Amino acid sequence: MWRDTGVSADDFYTVRAECEDVPKTRFKIKAGKTLSARRWHAAFSPEGYLDIGKTLTRIQRGGIHPLIRGEVWEFLLGCYDPMSTFDERDQLRQHRRQQYARWKEECRDMDSAVGSGRIITAPIITEDGVPIQDPIVLLEANTKNGVPGILGSQNTEEVQELLVGDRESNSRLETPIGIGKEPKVNAPLDKKVIQWKLTLHQIGLDVVRTDRTLVFYEKQQNLSKLWDILAVYAWIDKDVGYCQGMSDLCSPMIVLLDDEADAFWCFERLMRRLRGNFRCTERSVGVENQLQSLASVTQVIDPKLHQHLEALGGGDYLFAFRMLMVLFRREFSFGDSLFLWEMMWALEYDPDIFSMYEDPDHSNERNEGSKAKVKSSRQFGKFERENMRNKLKTPESPLPISVFLVASVLKHKSSKLLHEARGLDDVIKILNDMTGNLDAKKACSGAMKLHKKYLKKFSHLRWKKASCL
Repeated sequence: MWRDTGVSADDFYTVRAECEDVPKTRFKIKAGKTLSARRWHAAFSPEGYLDIGKTLTRIQRGGIHPLIRGEVWEFLLGCYDPMSTFDERDQLRQHRRQQYARWKEECRDMDSAVGSGRIITAPIITEDGVPIQDPIVLLEANTKNGVPGILGSQNTEEVQELLVGDRESNSRLETPIGIGKEPKVNAPLDKKVIQWKLTLHQIGLDVVRTDRTLVFYEKQQNLSKLWDILAVYAWIDKDVGYCQGMSDLCSPMIVLLDDEADAFWCFERLMRRLRGNFRCTERSVGVENQLQSLASVTQVIDPKLHQHLEALGGGDYLFAFRMLMVLFRREFSFGDSLFLWEMMWALEYDPDIFSMYEDPDHSNERNEGSKAKVKSSRQFGKFERENMRNKLKTPESPLPISVFLVASVLKHKSSKLLHEARGLDDVIKILNDMTGNLDAKKACSGAMKLHKKYLKKFSHLRWKKASCL
């Protein structure tokens, strides 16, 4: 019987010729399985309402064709409501683009590198808010003459001119809040502005290292677009700001969506899911909550492995830190990580996600049980449906599918870890050796099986414990 082996997706995310050790993408575009442009457009009514249930089924079966991936992600991430019309989405898109432009202009008022096509990779300010007058920093950050002319200049007089010009501009420090406000002469910088400026060079250092194997990032305009989005996000999300790993999460949005504002809003929606992982205190990092959940899941589904990892000093599961922080970006090829993400989002899709983000106060008032009554279960992802069916047995907040993905990887490597790992270095090496050798679809299938197994065993343990009281 003839079987469609599929078409490689590597041509859509071209790798630089000199990068020979980059793993090939396993994801294949398969007719009848992958969500194609034809089936995607056919899923809309004449008014623009999207049959999200049919779309989720197709994505879970074979992913999304790269040509439409960006616009489909906007729905999966909750940028748009499937029950909105074409006109309503167009209005919302324009509103959001204007909002992003205002935020970007606000950031540009605080630092002229934003929106200039430039990337800052050296500190521009001290922790006390004093501008750094180092000539190298000024040459990099100053936007007066353009990138090639300044960075390539050996003219001492030109450097001196920049130094003087920058000192003069820094004597007119602006107030941070509010576009269009007149700058106050010699006004001290707000602490939030200082903190934001301190992160700009770190964003730059991460940006120039992100997905550098892709031909896409050979263009300076694409790098600067990524830097601008992260700089703006760091300003508007003052609780979290910018943390390492965010550039890996934002990069695919730049590749998939041509408009910078649209890419920003996709990233902002993704961060709604993940920002808790990046929230830090003096005592802990947010992702530790998910690491603890991973430990609990592993203890239930593979107690021998959990006991072995604890004996090696890995009971905190910090070796899985990277997988949860950047959603397997380092363990899969670029194309396969996108395939993995869209399957995850389709599996845990909640049709109320748009309203939860747009009007969180209203969403919190509704109880969980009302969702199934209002919307058909087929509008929910398969993983989310399992959570809904088991909510009476497990009243705790449901764990994200990413925790079960990591658990399935550990389960898959359980035998090797038990027999070959004699220390944490061995655990890390075994997990690192998986890079490029994982199958995204099998990983998601494994996560779903473990999720069911965990819910069943967890319920049994709860019943057993209750019967002993």
